[in-house]
Amino acid sequence: MGRTDMKIFALRLNPNDDLKVCLKDFVEQNSIEAGFILTAVGSLKQGTLRFASQNYAQSFKRSFEMVSLVGTLSIHGIHLHIALSDKKGKTIGGHLLEGCIIYTTAEIVIGSSEDFVFLRTEDEKTGYKELEICAKTPQYPLSSKP
Repeated sequence: MGRTDMKIFALRLNPNDDLKVCLKDFVEQNSIEAGFILTAVGSLKQGTLRFASQNYAQSFKRSFEMVSLVGTLSIHGIHLHIALSDKKGKTIGGHLLEGCIIYTTAEIVIGSSEDFVFLRTEDEKTGYKELEICAKTPQYPLSSKP
């Protein structure tokens, strides 16, 4: 495959901002169709996650350092995982949900491919909306679906 064109966006969130809400708003305002987190650091005063194989959210109302944020962002859907570390260094991680509230700051750098579109489509095997990667031009889908 050849070279991919990429845009880079940088943003800083402020105290009391909701991390997921702000990211969704940013993606919509900038019409990002194939975005991904390049780097992120910051702190939360509340974390809300869904852990692996769970169907419910858990909220933690205490201070955390954001030690990792990874995933894909698109106007067609967002799928992000976050790892948080408390004051003793204990780390938890899971699916990012609304309710992750910024304590002092969040510094986030997002990359966006100009060559792809990230869709979220129902997958018969998993029962979830999963990533479908398509070329920017619809007649050249890149998905491995039969």
